[in-house]
Amino acid sequence: MDSFIDVLKARTYFFDDGIAFECQQCGICCTGEPGIIYVEEPEITDIAAFLDIPREIFIERCLYPFQDSYSIREAPDGRCIFYENGCAIYPARPSQCRTYPFWFQNLRSEQSWEEVKLKCPGIGKGPTYSKEAILDCIGSSFHLYEVALKELMET
Repeated sequence: MDSFIDVLKARTYFFDDGIAFECQQCGICCTGEPGIIYVEEPEITDIAAFLDIPREIFIERCLYPFQDSYSIREAPDGRCIFYENGCAIYPARPSQCRTYPFWFQNLRSEQSWEEVKLKCPGIGKGPTYSKEAILDCIGSSFHLYEVALKELMET
């Protein structure tokens, strides 16, 4: 049986010729309305090591329990606590952050993508991501979409 991503790779998309993107660290995706900044178990260890603090202290001070793992805390204004004129954990940022803007919900239609393009100044700049690389990002972050969708359905 083909995987979800294998099925997607066989289709044609508006991004078949790739999309140029380079994060500008502008913070638009890190600020604004409160949301979920999902952190998977291995990422917790990696971020704590990057910050050079014990894992337990990192969990206690920077995360809150969310479903089967944790989410990064946010400031009262909805900003990720690690965003202040740039991402303080950029080299160790979670998968959710690393795969943005190439998320399923952003690429499921050209209209959705056009809306994201209006907000993200990194789209159209930098290296071109191939269709395969974009679909790999979707595949590696799709479970995060499902986690967020589950949360929305429960509220």
